[in-house]
Amino acid sequence: MKMAVAGKGGVGKTFVSGTLARLLAREGYKVLVVDADPNINTASSLGILADVADKIVPLSENEALIQEKTGVAPGRSYGQLFRLTPTVSDVVENFGVVGPDGVKLLVMGTVKGGDTGCMCPANALLRVIVQHLLIQRDEVLIMDMEAGLEHLGRGTARRMDAMLAVIEPGMKSVDTVRRIMKLARDIEVRDVLAVGNKVRGEEEEVFIEGWMKELGTPVAAVIPYDEAVAKADLLGKAPMDHDPDSPAVKAVLGLMGFLKRRYGF
Repeated sequence: MKMAVAGKGGVGKTFVSGTLARLLAREGYKVLVVDADPNINTASSLGILADVADKIVPLSENEALIQEKTGVAPGRSYGQLFRLTPTVSDVVENFGVVGPDGVKLLVMGTVKGGDTGCMCPANALLRVIVQHLLIQRDEVLIMDMEAGLEHLGRGTARRMDAMLAVIEPGMKSVDTVRRIMKLARDIEVRDVLAVGNKVRGEEEEVFIEGWMKELGTPVAAVIPYDEAVAKADLLGKAPMDHDPDSPAVKAVLGLMGFLKRRYGF
């Protein structure tokens, strides 16, 4: 099962990614989470300790790795030839961090500076790593992404089983889901599902379901607003560790059940 979780900043996609990963791991699945969001914070949602997370260097900023794999140092690519298809089969083993319940985290980061959007060495390396994760590895893959889906190209996105678009009650979030859906169609993602989050009552649930019906996007789960999630963040804990029986965590458990039924894994 390969899935990406996207949405505008602050909607709770990292909470969904981290909690879903932990729940799947407790079911016996081998789970790899890829943090492809520029606001690198998936580690905390997985329950990885801060002193460990602080030492993680995103792959996009690992100059030695980029030079080793592509043959060109970051920032020196102008006018130079570099390997577009480097060997990356060892990256997860060498740079993945194992967290609670055996979930493994790989922090991708984003490409910064003038090369952003071009085929610079760092960008080339990230694209090949994503291809490897989607095509050649056999664990459950959850990619915590920004709304732009920058790491996914057409060829790799076809291998993605599902895109989970996390939405909170509000038109800005609806507009972001609309943009995610267009991007997903452009790169041929097979299935886009909505996950409502931070929902306070029936009126907000109806709002989300109504707009998603308008956009033709099935709603996979509705997660209620939960003070326990906010408290976990204040304490620097994963919601799973702070209160595994909270309403929000139970709703993600329901999301896991929905995905298992829909995709048969």
